[in-house]
This record gives sequence, C-alpha cells and structure tokens, in this order.
Amino acid sequence: MHAEAQEAADAIARQFAANAPVIDALVQRLKQSPPAFIVTCARGSSDHAATYGKYLFETTLGLVTASASPSVGSVYAVRPHLQGALFIAISQSGKSPDLVRNAEIARAGGALVVALVNVEDSPLAQIADTVIPLRAGPEKSVAATKSYLCSLAALLQLAARWSGDAKLLAAVDALPDALREAWKQDWSPLVEGLKDARNLFVVGRGLGLGAAQEAALKFKETCGLHAEAFSSAEVKHGPMAIVGPGFPVLAFAQDDDTGSGTAAVAEEFRARGAPVWLTWPGAVAREGVLPMPLAPHPACTPLLAVQSFYKAVNALAVTRGHNPDVPPHLNKVTETV
Repeated sequence: MHAEAQEAADAIARQFAANAPVIDALVQRLKQSPPAFIVTCARGSSDHAATYGKYLFETTLGLVTASASPSVGSVYAVRPHLQGALFIAISQSGKSPDLVRNAEIARAGGALVVALVNVEDSPLAQIADTVIPLRAGPEKSVAATKSYLCSLAALLQLAARWSGDAKLLAAVDALPDALREAWKQDWSPLVEGLKDARNLFVVGRGLGLGAAQEAALKFKETCGLHAEAFSSAEVKHGPMAIVGPGFPVLAFAQDDDTGSGTAAVAEEFRARGAPVWLTWPGAVAREGVLPMPLAPHPACTPLLAVQSFYKAVNALAVTRGHNPDVPPHLNKVTETV
C-alpha cells in the first residue's frame, strides 16, 4: 500500500500525457451535443471519486450531477430515463456485474457512457462509448490508493479541458509535483493520536467531501478503526452531539468558500475537548494542525489531502498491528449484483 500510494504522482503524470487525445475527442463530442445532466455510477472508493466529480462538474460546468444507485438497475430492474445524459461509470477492475448492467441500461436508454477503468479490456470498458484509462498500473494492495487518485485526476483533466478554464488547465500541469510534495508531509501526530482510538469523524465539504469519505473507508478497512465521514455542514445536524473528550475528529478544509466553515467546526469540536486534527493547503505543522503544501487550484486540494493521508493511514495500520495490504474479509475485486 505504501509503495503503490507513493507511485500516484508518476502514474498521474503518465495518465495526463497519454489520455490527452482521448479526453480532447470526448470534449469535442460533448460540446457538439451538450448533455442535459451527468450521472455517475460507482461503488466503494470509486464512489468517493464520483462524489468529487459531482462537485467538480457542478462548480466548473454548472451541470447537475447525480449519483445512480446501482441496485436500481441490477436488482430492481428499473430502466431510468437517461436520454441526453452523460453517464460516467468508475471502477478499477471494471468487473462488478451491477456497474456493467447499469452501463448497459444507460446506453440502451440514450446516455453517452464513459468508463473510467484501470483494466482497459474489462467488461465495463467493452460497453462504454468512450474509455478513459486510469493508467494506474498494477495495484496489489486490496486498499485502492493510486487507482483512486488516478480516478480523481481523470475527472480533473476532463473538467479542465471541457471547461477551458485557464487556471484549471494550468493546475492539471502542476498537480504531479504538488502530489510529490504532499507525500513528503509528516502526519505522525495523527498516527500517534489515533493508535488507541475506537471511533472518529472525518469531515470535509464540497470538493473535499469525497476525500473525507475515502479517509473514513481507509480507517475502517486498513486499521480496524470505525470512522464516519460527514460534510462539515451536515455534521451539525445531529451527529456532532456525540463529539467531546475522547472522540477524535480529522478535518479536511478546502482553500475555497467552504474552508472557513470547516475550520470553524473543527475549532468548535476542539473547544469541547475533542482531539482534533485540521489540515488545509499551505498549513504549517503545529499542535492540532497537519501540514499540507499549497494547492495549484482548489480542485487539486482533495488529491493532496488524500495523498498525505495515505502515507499516514498506512503507518497507523502497522502501528495498530494490522496488515494494510491484506485487510480481513476483503478481496481486491468485489463483484456485487
């Protein structure tokens, strides 16, 4: 897991270069026939990437982006009305029967189907109108790391080229080096603080919500540590009642209009006596603050946060006596129906 996560920056640099023609051809098609809305379909870490994609597409393109429930098509056998939609399926393996079935239904229903997959000859890729390869390379650890970051990067490159936003395009070029800096950050205080923990919240908001979801999942699967992810706005609608002394919180603040609100919630939890770790782009290490390099663009911030986090959560798993590469009861490919 440690070695694969460390490879993410190089994998993303290769992905950006190799995928440019594919992305440009797709963007030309999307501009000629603009979709009415976007639908994502994914599970697990890939669904956390889809959460990021939702905020990315809605904030850069103004296109409503919704998450499809795979069971609606695979179990309930319902055929949603998707005429004129862009349907984006995200999967490392491309083998999950429910995702494949929903992609089939979406294409039959008139949607343009795009697959983000790491296995280019997978069943999901064979159904898609356009395949955007993740190009993460082999990933042997059960816990997805570089393939998750490659999923976010592919969505970022698509949004940048589709929107034509100059700042976002420049940020894509700068992202690999920023990820390398993120990997160098020392989050050992988080490891020390959570070595005996039993529960925690991970909070983020907007573009950073998917990062919080991904972190919570990795705490569970690699460390045996129960974690729940919340929007820093949603956590105030009830869940915050259980936060206090002995209940840790990890907060990812964005360098956009959501950041101050996330930081304020973190401070409120700290005032209650909760152990709190907060991070944001440009943060310098001090008590309760985890360092992070400056981000080329707010849309890059979740990738930097997760890259630093992966190094820390691997160390935490080892500290707690777990093997992060082989979590109990889990397989690399999960085939749900």
